[in-house]
Amino acid sequence: MSDDRRAGDHQVTVRRAVEDDDEALLAIERSAWDASSGFPSYQETLQDTFFSRSGPEAHLVAEHEGAVVGYLRLQDKYPFPEGAGVLTINGLAVAHEARRLGVASALLEAATTEGRLRGARKISLHVHSTNAPARRLYERHGYVVEGTHPNEFLIEGDYIAALDMAKML
Repeated sequence: MSDDRRAGDHQVTVRRAVEDDDEALLAIERSAWDASSGFPSYQETLQDTFFSRSGPEAHLVAEHEGAVVGYLRLQDKYPFPEGAGVLTINGLAVAHEARRLGVASALLEAATTEGRLRGARKISLHVHSTNAPARRLYERHGYVVEGTHPNEFLIEGDYIAALDMAKML
């Protein structure tokens, strides 16, 4: 899979991850998340490899000017046959220096393409209710709120709702 997308004068390429992406993806993982988008305690669990949680086969990576600048983790949502056809995005992150270049949009478009190739009927994700930029991005790509979990997380003294969003393919 390789998907090119132009955003203004910028070109973003999306491809499947390979083992050699580990260092670049770990650097993005260590810097991309904050309290509005992720879990501060998660940073403490990061190991010396990005792929400790799931291997390269679960990731799409975005490149800009030859550098890895983002990733999207796309996995089967359910481990049993009745849930076949539902994928989930278990992480989408873009390096700070590559934001506003269309990287996240390119990754979401590639995930839709990949989902269709896999015969999926739906892609789901979770997002913090406080992450308005991500919510707008997902909505632009056809994701709708399917559920709200009030007071799901306590982050830096504030209760945060979790939103379930999904897109039918």
